[in-house]
Amino acid sequence: MIERAGFIPQLAEDEVIYETINFENKGVSLNVEVPALTAVQIGHIIEKVKKTRNEVLTKFTVADMVAIVDEVVHRLLDRNNAYRKKAEKLLPIVTGYDAEMIRLGLTSSLKTFRKPQLLKFLVEDFGNPMLLDEFQPVTKGGYVKAIGPQLMTHIWAGNVPGLPLWSLVSSLLVKGGSVGKVSSSEPLFAGWVAQMLAEVEPKLKDCLAIVWWRGGDEEKEVQLFEASDVVLAYGGNTSLSAMKSRVPVTTRFLPYGHKMAFSLIASESLNARNAKETAHRAAFDVINYDQQACFSPHAFFVQRGGSISPKDFSEYIACELDKFDKRHPRKELSFEEEASIASWKQKEEISLFSRLDKAVLSKESGSWTVIYEQLPDSFTPSPLNRTVRIIEVDDFEQVIPILIPYRKYLQTAGIAAHPKEMFKLSSMLAEVGVTRIASIGKMTSPQAGWHHDGTSNLLDLVRVVDIEHDVEYYADKFSPYRS
Repeated sequence: MIERAGFIPQLAEDEVIYETINFENKGVSLNVEVPALTAVQIGHIIEKVKKTRNEVLTKFTVADMVAIVDEVVHRLLDRNNAYRKKAEKLLPIVTGYDAEMIRLGLTSSLKTFRKPQLLKFLVEDFGNPMLLDEFQPVTKGGYVKAIGPQLMTHIWAGNVPGLPLWSLVSSLLVKGGSVGKVSSSEPLFAGWVAQMLAEVEPKLKDCLAIVWWRGGDEEKEVQLFEASDVVLAYGGNTSLSAMKSRVPVTTRFLPYGHKMAFSLIASESLNARNAKETAHRAAFDVINYDQQACFSPHAFFVQRGGSISPKDFSEYIACELDKFDKRHPRKELSFEEEASIASWKQKEEISLFSRLDKAVLSKESGSWTVIYEQLPDSFTPSPLNRTVRIIEVDDFEQVIPILIPYRKYLQTAGIAAHPKEMFKLSSMLAEVGVTRIASIGKMTSPQAGWHHDGTSNLLDLVRVVDIEHDVEYYADKFSPYRS
């Protein structure tokens, strides 16, 4: 099979040369043709996107943009849609993830971008979304308007299917022109979305482009960065740090690097009525995209005192992971990933000889591993790919000292506790660096309008222009109706 990636309406088709990336999963092969652009071609794309953004995109209202995105999303939610069929067929080959997991994951993610959710998204950041269309009055006096970027560069990672939707939709909502660079490990989805946007509203086609280049091509990065108002990038912390050095100081840089998530399971959730459901939901957070998302849990801190002990709960989790493994098998791992898990597991098994308060539960195939232990002096993140710790605690305040060294990396915390305790724990976690509190089973499904890593998704993309309150009165002096 052959599939062409990218979306470059700014160039004639016969001007673009393509390279081929081969993917194979379970005996099925797919050749993906990715655009290999020259610096001159990228320069033409930059100029065309900026020009069209200024002349076309700014004429749309924010309500228009919401309606366009909503239509694209509803088409993608339709499993009979040609693009949806293509996604369900080809993304498992490209990513290696279980096909049913991708189907469920796409639906869950896409539902976040329907009209009601987009409106929440806008109101969360702007209060009055009309300030994206024209100057709006503010309580301090005067008026404000939000201006989106002429050009926003997106550097996407390929670890989670559908990831490009977040920043691409955000840019459109603030009427920003976009050039997105797809990852070699998942080069397809963003191009399909761009094509659908152009089909729903043809005037938008030159306002965005989906490109590709091999990792490490600093020349192309610098070319785009210097032309951009905003650069948003996903990736490893080392690569993001290097990227930051190439972004001009006058360009806003929004990096999203490695993060760590975990859960707190209170004793009241561990009774005969709730424990199995809690374990099922917790296991789903672990298996969904094999913990590759920044909001996937590395560990569950489980409180003593429930009718189900933390050690028994670890066996519940292991049982649920085994059930999920039959329905949604883990993707095939690289040699490096296999070696990392094997080394981690070996160290944990060796420590069993000196610790009676510890257990290693694992499937013979190694497709999942659960480590049960009482609260250690220090905490080591898991190597992901369905490896997780169950850590027994008396009081959740005991967890804080071992989280503090990871303060800069903390993001999502799942909580299973009664309401009063939930708010108490949330306040405690907020102080240590956590930026998102989720229910167990929903850790990998952020809600519309969430503050990614504690920041504003839309507000960070715009510059706000103020008309000071005295300007209007001063302007009256020059009106034709002045008495």
